[in-house]
Amino acid sequence: MNEAFWFSILASVALKSSMVLGVACVAALILRRGSAAMRHLLWTAALTAVLVLPLFSISLPAWRVPSMGTLAPGVAALFETTAVSGTDAATAKLPTAAAPAKPAPRRPDWRLTLMLLWSAGVVASLAQLLVACVALWRVRRSARPSPDRQIALQLARELGIRHAVPVLETSDGSMPMTCGFLRPAILMPRDAARWSEERRRIVLLHELAHVRRCDVATHILARCGVVLNWWNPLAWIAWREFLKERERATDDLVLNSGARASDYAGHLLDVARGMQSSPALASAAVAMARRSQLEGRLIAILDSRVNRKTAGRASALAAVVAAVAMVAPFAAVRAQDQATSPKPARPATPASGSGGQRADDGGALAQLRDPEKRPNPPQGAVVFKSQARDNPPESANELMHLGVIALRDKNYPQAIDFFQRSQGLDPKLAGRTQMWMALANERESNTPDADALYRSALALADPDSKDAATVMELYARFLKDQGRSEEAKPMSDRATELRKSPAPVTTAMRIGAGVSPPRIVSKVDPEYTDEARAAKYEGTVVLFVELDPDGIARNIQVVKSLGLGLDDKAIAAVSQWRFNPAQKNGEPVTVQATIEVNFRLL
Repeated sequence: MNEAFWFSILASVALKSSMVLGVACVAALILRRGSAAMRHLLWTAALTAVLVLPLFSISLPAWRVPSMGTLAPGVAALFETTAVSGTDAATAKLPTAAAPAKPAPRRPDWRLTLMLLWSAGVVASLAQLLVACVALWRVRRSARPSPDRQIALQLARELGIRHAVPVLETSDGSMPMTCGFLRPAILMPRDAARWSEERRRIVLLHELAHVRRCDVATHILARCGVVLNWWNPLAWIAWREFLKERERATDDLVLNSGARASDYAGHLLDVARGMQSSPALASAAVAMARRSQLEGRLIAILDSRVNRKTAGRASALAAVVAAVAMVAPFAAVRAQDQATSPKPARPATPASGSGGQRADDGGALAQLRDPEKRPNPPQGAVVFKSQARDNPPESANELMHLGVIALRDKNYPQAIDFFQRSQGLDPKLAGRTQMWMALANERESNTPDADALYRSALALADPDSKDAATVMELYARFLKDQGRSEEAKPMSDRATELRKSPAPVTTAMRIGAGVSPPRIVSKVDPEYTDEARAAKYEGTVVLFVELDPDGIARNIQVVKSLGLGLDDKAIAAVSQWRFNPAQKNGEPVTVQATIEVNFRLL
């Protein structure tokens, strides 16, 4: 797994998290006439959902969701596989060109940079939360029992809290707060002893309401959700609304317990004015009052028309469980496009060794000799072959292959020399050698020459050919790396258009209408070509196949191709797959299928 894989996971999680938070914003707007307790449960569920999304996205098996066309009756079956290979280690089996390797300049990877920035923000936010937890633990450990614990015990019984809640004294002037994830406790300032008994009862009642509502636990869960999405403005909006609705829901519980609204508002105002909340503890504790929210809370307390329905004791847990249950299938969803709908097909050129299969039109370089069957030549043999004159086309192909080896070994001057000599022996290879020389100059950071060579390769290629599509894809990648995305886009779009081919007309059945889908019994992963490794070339080949009653893929045809021989590798692998055949009325039948073969480099 490489940074591209992890970036795709994080990008998917970011998109899904934003969707969840966006839906929560809309739902909160709909529930604006409801109770604060209901809206607080909504925000608790939303922030819990975005907290578990990354874990589920990585751990749950992918649930591939095809396009709308594949959901209707009578569709082609869809399968997928991925070829993963390294750009250096995996090519060690190739013969080594003679010359010391020259290290290539490393360009910043924007995906890796974004992931590092995200990780740094998460680490910083988690460190802040951890520091707050440690500071709170130290405050709680050094605090003394409060003389108001008997009052707290009585109030706890009135609220239906069955266990004893410790009440501790902290420093003078500190804001009353509730802390403790598993064993909640109430922290009261030492100078609370000078308050009236009514104020102490009101403050204790408020903090015990937090305990009854499990607000410390939901506070920590929600905060962790914000930590993972620190970059997302929607997460901070959700956090602000979460805090606001929590305090209003707690106020409603206090008022429903018999406190007079005017007296409660007065005590809340005095406490907010006279006490100070420690910023170091704010991330891990639930303070009684935040000055930024005070005005809204006082208006809500004194408004007799406010809906003050409270949620049950288990409502917070139920909201968390519901959020986890609902987000699990959403996290497992992976998008999967359907292949182009069947249209009349052009005649296919059979691939070697696979009857009825179409070879990769853009993979002419794959016709070079298989390095696995050729012994590693010694230094003298390499020079001798490089100087061969008796068969110029064959020598040109050898030189082309040696140039690919040198490019792989980061020996760019020698690679360029091999490609130039190959072109001299066989001018028909000019377009391909220009492309490979452009790649070598690009790796050597020779931007002007690389640009000119890519343009020359495009001019020499048939503009409607698969070879031209390969050059366009590599040139578009080069332009994007140079910050010239506007120039790259039309070229990339044109290459995508050239890569597509219409699916063939076939009499094979489609899935649905009584036809059960086939199931994979065994499959062979495709292999990378040496040229694709050297070019650091990635993409997806989409194949149209017919799965016969014997469970074998027949009539394999490419409907979305790649260059540098990867189409042939995809066909070779899929031709070895075996299936439990589709069935209709209990009998095996031939059905259409679409197979995506992904090629990825580590």
